[in-house]
Amino acid sequence: MENNKHLTRQEKVRRKKNAIRSLKAKMNARRTRTEKFADWLTNSFGTTFFLVCNFVLFLVWIILNTNVISNVKPFDPFPFSFLTMVVSLEAIFLSVIVLISQNRENKINELREEIELYINTYTESEITKLIYLQTLLLQKNGIDVSADKEVQAMLKDLESDEIEKELEKQLF
Repeated sequence: MENNKHLTRQEKVRRKKNAIRSLKAKMNARRTRTEKFADWLTNSFGTTFFLVCNFVLFLVWIILNTNVISNVKPFDPFPFSFLTMVVSLEAIFLSVIVLISQNRENKINELREEIELYINTYTESEITKLIYLQTLLLQKNGIDVSADKEVQAMLKDLESDEIEKELEKQLF
């Protein structure tokens, strides 16, 4: 491990910031133009402002096409066929845009889960090693822990394959 005594305070802070930079931020930095555009659209369309704009647009459309204003000739009379088509197309495009963003988020979440599984498995092996070392220290000091079933169980390796098979049985 590198000696951190000779690093400046600023360098230590910079290294810590880089180390804790989130996976999502790293993945966001690698987005394609299409993904950035889809995220921007999702963020823009998922607002109250967009909802209000749609409401106002539909309200004006309906008013203009129901002879509420007598000197305006309706261009899409009831049952508003053109409006129905416009709303349907809007729904299709919004759905696809949201799905693009969700797919990217799912990729990030899957990667995060894999990293978490790796770290947890690695941590489990380290903890098992620490328990083993503690039992050696206890034995060296004349304390017998061989009869402690809980400690003996903790000293066994984690059988991740067996856990995976058991979970698969439960899920399927």
